Amino acid sequence: LGLALYAGSLCAVSGATFLYHDYCVIGAGPAGLQAAYFLQRAGRDYVVFERSHAPGSFFALYPRHRKLISINKQYTGKSNSEFNLRHDWNSLLSHDRRLLFRRYSRDFFPNADAMVRYLEDFASLLKLQVQYNTAIIHVTLEKNEQAWNGHYFILTDQDRKNYKCSCLLVAAGTWVPNVVNFPGSEYVEGYETVSINPEDFAGQTVLILGRGNSAFETAENILGVTNFIHMVSRSRVRLSWATHYVGDLRAINNGLLDTYQLKSLDGLLEGDLEDLAIVKDKKGKLHITLRFYLENRNISAGIDSITLPQDELDNFATRAPYDRVIRCLGWKFDFSIYNRSLRMMPGKGNIKKYPQIKPSYESRGTRGLFVLGTASHSVDFRKSAGGFIHGFRYTTRAVHRLLENRHHGVPWPSTVYPITQLTNSIIKRVNEASGLYQMFSVLADIILLRENATAFEYLEEYPTGILAELEMQTGKKAHSGLFVIIMEYGRNFSGADKDVFYYNRAVGEAQHAWQSNFLHPVIYYYKRLPTEREMRLRPPDWPLPRPDAIHHIVEDFLTDWTAPNAHILPLRRFLENCLSTDLRNFFAESCFLFAFTRQKLPPSCHQGYLRMQGLVGSQELQHHAVQAGLLQDYTHTDFLGDRPTDSHDGSQEQLMRDQGIPVHPLQHLVNAKDE
Repeated sequence: LGLALYAGSLCAVSGATFLYHDYCVIGAGPAGLQAAYFLQRAGRDYVVFERSHAPGSFFALYPRHRKLISINKQYTGKSNSEFNLRHDWNSLLSHDRRLLFRRYSRDFFPNADAMVRYLEDFASLLKLQVQYNTAIIHVTLEKNEQAWNGHYFILTDQDRKNYKCSCLLVAAGTWVPNVVNFPGSEYVEGYETVSINPEDFAGQTVLILGRGNSAFETAENILGVTNFIHMVSRSRVRLSWATHYVGDLRAINNGLLDTYQLKSLDGLLEGDLEDLAIVKDKKGKLHITLRFYLENRNISAGIDSITLPQDELDNFATRAPYDRVIRCLGWKFDFSIYNRSLRMMPGKGNIKKYPQIKPSYESRGTRGLFVLGTASHSVDFRKSAGGFIHGFRYTTRAVHRLLENRHHGVPWPSTVYPITQLTNSIIKRVNEASGLYQMFSVLADIILLRENATAFEYLEEYPTGILAELEMQTGKKAHSGLFVIIMEYGRNFSGADKDVFYYNRAVGEAQHAWQSNFLHPVIYYYKRLPTEREMRLRPPDWPLPRPDAIHHIVEDFLTDWTAPNAHILPLRRFLENCLSTDLRNFFAESCFLFAFTRQKLPPSCHQGYLRMQGLVGSQELQHHAVQAGLLQDYTHTDFLGDRPTDSHDGSQEQLMRDQGIPVHPLQHLVNAKDE
């Protein structure tokens, strides 16, 4: 007890010397710099700690063979910068047009050195507050009721210097190599240190442990100089074009699949790596056996005393000895620096390499601790792009908006429009929004309806996993219903065993839009905000609970959802059914007639014609409308029965005056059936 009190008094005394910041960011990689950008633009007190002398130190070493698999599309045929980000997987979000990655490389798959230069410029040109050569080696909590979250975060660096902050943003990535320990694993070379000179493998036989992009990248580099390459992993190969997950095997690295299937000596095997064992013979060759063969045997006694699988099964697949075994098993999060008080626990199953976090990217164990970037990928692992720059640049922005509302009372950015702009607003976003497109099924646009559906409030790129918390997290109200717009692939179109090239794989008719396979917009309508219980009990593989109504916009070969009949008209009718209103835009003459013949006017008449707004008519426009069949030809009609046919304009004007209606300059405009 005495020691505890003494230690506590030391902390109290030394606490005054701690350097304080509202926000501390660990890691100056892409996610850390992206978070710093938003904090700086908002004028917040923050600091970024980076253990290296420059930002993006991960990319200074990885990928080992220096070719990134994130695409850098120079041309899209469009000048819309938001749309172009759909096909720029390397740029971070900023207001500075100089900081687009295409200015640093013209390669479709850029060299990693270009990424290092880009991140250095991003930090320097934007004057981000990064403290280099500062390795945070310990993080703990200090309880304090005055703190934002009921505690402060205390960070200690390699020089035993202490820092205190109210909110901790962890953007350190996953950089600790995954290692599998088995008998003989000391003979295995790691991806992080193995030679990248193909000549060092000339005439050798190589076994690669792993089946991700790092494994195939390594194989691709030495494919032309080795005797043969075998690759072992516990799961079958997953092709990104089949799973629609960019972290699975990309075509740029899959040369080994050709040589395997075309029987050119190389091959793929499935097996649990923990069941393996490696035995080295007197010539330095490495023999693969199984762990249970080594039970109760001394591995150092020599290979002659050890039973090998081929002794019992003479056609055992890996019976040939290997010259080298290379481990390419990816990376995991570094949990070692976090005190137990933070309760930073690894996930379960296939996400155990990531810390446990909520769909809001906040730690499940500690309030005020958020995980950004690659380490936050547990939220959408094998579902979307949250583990990669073109995904987490948007989730980082979403976290910043959550923090702005929580700590500074700044509501989620939104725009209010009249209800007549509902269809246009949705069509505009699904055709250009990059956040919805990259973080499909994870980020959504939210449309909050105002009372009587006369207007709506549009919120962009809100995390779907915390939809039930929308009012608390955004400072907005959802009393009159809402629409949720997300992008989705077809339910049964993605998977390692799926044939995504089958005949008739695409849907082209609007009436079959719900069967669309490729990425397409989906609109969910809720009469009230879903509850947390409904979110938990949503159907498997559904990003959201069952809505009151749902609409799929049919997939499009050009990802251009602007076709009047196939895309816009079905959407508008869906919205009209949900709102029980007419969202068409009418010419002034139709609104004039509706005012006398209907009890309820369409919103476009209320918000346009009756407010003396709209297009000014002309004889040319009227003639065009008549020719197109949009307007009845009143030119030869006598309204009052005793006036000459050429006095139609005066007749209508006199009729309006007789009824006490002010004459409007738009009264001669034509009636559009469906705009």
